[in-house]
Amino acid sequence: MTITYENDSGLFFDFPEEELAAATVNAALLAEEFPYEAQVSILLVTEQEIQRINSQTRGIDAPTDVLSFPMIEYSLPGEYAKIEEEPDNFDPDTGEALLGDVIVCAGRVKEQALLYGHSEKREFCFLILHSILHLLGYDHMEEEDAACMEEKQRHILRNMQIFR
Repeated sequence: MTITYENDSGLFFDFPEEELAAATVNAALLAEEFPYEAQVSILLVTEQEIQRINSQTRGIDAPTDVLSFPMIEYSLPGEYAKIEEEPDNFDPDTGEALLGDVIVCAGRVKEQALLYGHSEKREFCFLILHSILHLLGYDHMEEEDAACMEEKQRHILRNMQIFR
């Protein structure tokens, strides 16, 4: 697994960010039984930067906590059988599946941890995990899909022993 991790936010945490990000991605891929080695990019940015990206890519001129940019299209969430049919889904040099990019607003990690009454570590992991599930084809637009995604998040965080 290759994770490109960069913190351009100017904010830092009291835990090893890069190691925890990698552990979160790995936990998600294991839980979802993703059958390939994978590449993921994770970038921490300022609130102004995530607002700019959100405006540019989604037409929403407001900051958000996390953005996900999947590189692979799935017929169904977590359905990996047809990934190999599209060669562009894999890095030609490493053979790793190109899952996509995760952009996290570091300031929102801190704010939401306070708001929800849990640690910054938990919020950091939650946002990365939430985004990785999006990169695996999951969404929360419909109530049933949201419930499924929420249960997966609870299960994976519990297995990582990260609690509220």
